Amino acid sequence: MDCGQASPSINTAEATAAGALYSDVAGKVAVLAKTTRNATIGFVVLGYAIYWASRGQAEKVKNKGAFLWNRFPKFVLGFLVISLLVSVHVFNKEQVGALANLSRWAFLLTFAGVGLRTNFREMSKQGVRPFIVGAVGEVLIAGLTLGLVVAANAIWKL
Repeated sequence: MDCGQASPSINTAEATAAGALYSDVAGKVAVLAKTTRNATIGFVVLGYAIYWASRGQAEKVKNKGAFLWNRFPKFVLGFLVISLLVSVHVFNKEQVGALANLSRWAFLLTFAGVGLRTNFREMSKQGVRPFIVGAVGEVLIAGLTLGLVVAANAIWKL
């Protein structure tokens, strides 16, 4: 399987290209690092929800399990199932390519929808704190990704 085919996010392509400029193995490690990041995002969101629930926000919610399930990004489950099926070779190379193409189009439409619904005036009413949380999260994700790449380089001498 060509690891670059199953791109789970828009910027995985850029990471793959940057790694591939160095070597084929580095390109595959870049895909692994980005895929790991994308696969764990749902758990980060779940952890964040649990944090807010522990701060007293949960009293307003009657069925906490249903609340968490409704808020959990279910695309993560689909991504994990498809990744497992590809890993055990349920799909042939052409089908994997078709799934990758479908994935790219789905993400394109999703990001377009997010962009079209973005209201900066409403966002500014939330204050600077959510922006800081997002920025810190991105810095931590970047650090984790860098750590994975450095570790892979140390292990496999890319």
